[in-house]
Amino acid sequence: MASSLTTGTADPSAEKTFFGHPRGLATLFMTEMWERFSYYGMRALLVYYLVSGGADAATGTQGGGLAMTAATTTAIYSVYVSMVYLMAMPGGWFGDRVWGARKTVTIAGFVIMAGHLSLALPGQAMFFVGLLLVAVGSGLLKANISTMVGHLYDGPEDPRRDGGFTLFYIGINLGAFVAPFVVGTVGKEYNWHLGFALAAVGMALGLAQFLIGTKHLSPKSSLVPNPLSADERKAVLTKAVIGAAAIAVFYGAVVALGVYTLNWVLVPLTLAGLIIPVAVLVRIKRDKDLNSAEQSKMTAYIWFFIAAAVFWMIYDQGGSTLSLFADSKTADTVFGFEFSATWYQSLNPLFVMALAPVFAWLWLWLARKNQEPNTIVKFAMGLVLIGASFFVFIVPMGMATGDTKVSPMWLVSIYMIQTIGELCVSPVGLSVTTKMAPQKYASQMMGVWFLAVTAGDCTTGLLSLAGVDLNGTVIIGIQAAAAVLAGVAVYAYRKKVQALMGDVH
Repeated sequence: MASSLTTGTADPSAEKTFFGHPRGLATLFMTEMWERFSYYGMRALLVYYLVSGGADAATGTQGGGLAMTAATTTAIYSVYVSMVYLMAMPGGWFGDRVWGARKTVTIAGFVIMAGHLSLALPGQAMFFVGLLLVAVGSGLLKANISTMVGHLYDGPEDPRRDGGFTLFYIGINLGAFVAPFVVGTVGKEYNWHLGFALAAVGMALGLAQFLIGTKHLSPKSSLVPNPLSADERKAVLTKAVIGAAAIAVFYGAVVALGVYTLNWVLVPLTLAGLIIPVAVLVRIKRDKDLNSAEQSKMTAYIWFFIAAAVFWMIYDQGGSTLSLFADSKTADTVFGFEFSATWYQSLNPLFVMALAPVFAWLWLWLARKNQEPNTIVKFAMGLVLIGASFFVFIVPMGMATGDTKVSPMWLVSIYMIQTIGELCVSPVGLSVTTKMAPQKYASQMMGVWFLAVTAGDCTTGLLSLAGVDLNGTVIIGIQAAAAVLAGVAVYAYRKKVQALMGDVH
């Protein structure tokens, strides 16, 4: 690891630092980098493992996957990604009320590693056990590790705070960039389960250095901010046991009656991923403790939430619909160099690392000229761009008929357009969430923001389960048009939304 670690003395200003930041940031940077390496490495393999059937004797390519249809594969992928973000809310709850952030992240690391090891074992049952463990572990970790970064600084006014989160964000994308080259190539081109095992090794490395470097973290990371009382703990355990028993009885009956199919799991999870975000927003909106200004801001926030859900619905198909197209309809050579289709998954983190500083500079430059687009306009731009990416996608889809394969540059262009859209929506959405959060829900609203991803991905999953072919030109065009129209609507109503936002700009 290249860092600017300097030896310290008794003077606190001369203590070891990580590029001028608290030493603990190096620990969290590396933990998140390796966790994202494991997550994105496995994700690069997921759809290919699901659709892969028997080995092809003519080409020598491996088989050994689960041989599922493209529709089922897209549904499983979408539900899985949505559950990762859905679990961020209970993950934050465990950190706040049960274990504290540091212990929660430690447990999450072991759960994620166990999940990847389960995926490394053959068989459909172990595959779904592995997916469940990775989703739960990722949710637990995601909700707490960012909180621990914040603990390293002296409150929101610490001038190093934004820079610290920027370095942390680089760690995320560095792990995501490298993973498809390593885990993806080994898994897809040589052996699926060896690839999944490499993802487990990545998480093990992250967990090991987290445990070694935990002494550099803030003592606040070990505290439980709002611990459960004895009565609350008993009530939670009772509800958990009753819920688990009810689920076990229900699915036991389904299996006993001989009617069980995968849809008995996918459909309830998909519906939950749509119902829970709506229920959470309704509960907050109806809270009588919110004053009129907070109520107004929540009304405005619903606009951003819906817009974000539409955005993520298309964006996250980069790992499903676009991945399937990359494997079957896109040339796998450039200037005679052959590469794995999993490598396309490295484009987004590469573009994020390259373009994020450019956009940060651009917004500041425009702000100095008093011409920076406000939050609403940035959201509208992001929606139009994500829609435009799918309009571009229609062109190579039309060209790739029969045995014809299109140039890789089509997918490179699509991923770049989507990344530019992401940079208009994701960081802005995180910022506006913290600014518009009612005081009562200040610590929960980041989890609410992640629920927009859950809602978007579950919409994709529900369409797949309903028999809609998401790999068809017509549905791609419909989604593109819906995103662009949503962007136009957000822009058209920008003055109304701005009025609802009050003092937030």
